[in-house]
Amino acid sequence: MTTFTRHALSTGVTLNVATAGPEDGPAIVFLHGFPESHRTWRRLVPLLEDRYRLIMPDQRGFAASGAPQDKADYATDKIVGDLFALVDRLGLDAFTLVGHDWGGAVSWAAALRGDPRLKRLAIVNAPHPVLFQKSLIEDSDQRAASQYITAFRAPGFEHYPETIGWEAFFDKSFSGHVDLASIPADDKAQYIAEWSQPGVFNAMLNWYRGAAVMVPPPGVTVPLPDFLLRAFPKIAVPTLVVWGMKDKALLPLQLDGLDTLVEDLRIVRIEDAGHFVPWEKPEPVAAALRSFLELPTGA
Repeated sequence: MTTFTRHALSTGVTLNVATAGPEDGPAIVFLHGFPESHRTWRRLVPLLEDRYRLIMPDQRGFAASGAPQDKADYATDKIVGDLFALVDRLGLDAFTLVGHDWGGAVSWAAALRGDPRLKRLAIVNAPHPVLFQKSLIEDSDQRAASQYITAFRAPGFEHYPETIGWEAFFDKSFSGHVDLASIPADDKAQYIAEWSQPGVFNAMLNWYRGAAVMVPPPGVTVPLPDFLLRAFPKIAVPTLVVWGMKDKALLPLQLDGLDTLVEDLRIVRIEDAGHFVPWEKPEPVAAALRSFLELPTGA
């Protein structure tokens, strides 16, 4: 059974946190991305709650959590701060971190902190920051696929869904990724209810507005930023990357070169799934997580 608790964190935001599974089970913190909530993991919960303590916050700006309106409040270091403030509040001595989409971006950054409580990292369709920025400059297909980020950053875009209607925006958000008929009506209603709360959609967009990633327009030659030219620290914790290979937003080329940035890497490709693989194909995702989590340390 999933329960909910609100946690006022030392970072100044209050997060709505869903939990499931035994309290004494190995802890897994799940971080969702755009445009979702803790519900990203809804179809994984029945497959994992028998053994694991599942901790699934709505991240800042989403659903039932606090939604600061300043884009500066969505810098990566502040969102990573939320994660570790939640870990502190829950008293976790050890945990696995699983992130999808923006939750994956936060998870990559969290792993780079080297916090000894973070024992394993699992990433689901979320590119490593170095590879993503590099691909936005060097790969025309990824650059084209990411132009929506520029649209999301545009002043006033927070009013766009109201202009076309929330149902139309829902269809535009998911139709390119999944069969809309596969999304139950009550799920659709919940998405729209969350997005249409006062200030929430603007806060969701602030994840893009507050991020440092550079998205050049098509056809423009841009030099590589300095941080891509320097040595970048490797991820030291054992890492699993699960990728829905039909992802049209984050192309599978994001897997190329990961082995040079992660010391202990496993990749599981799910050929018949796209970007929203956690609920599109939950069984192979859960199987990959179980296999990874049950490996002995150092295996």
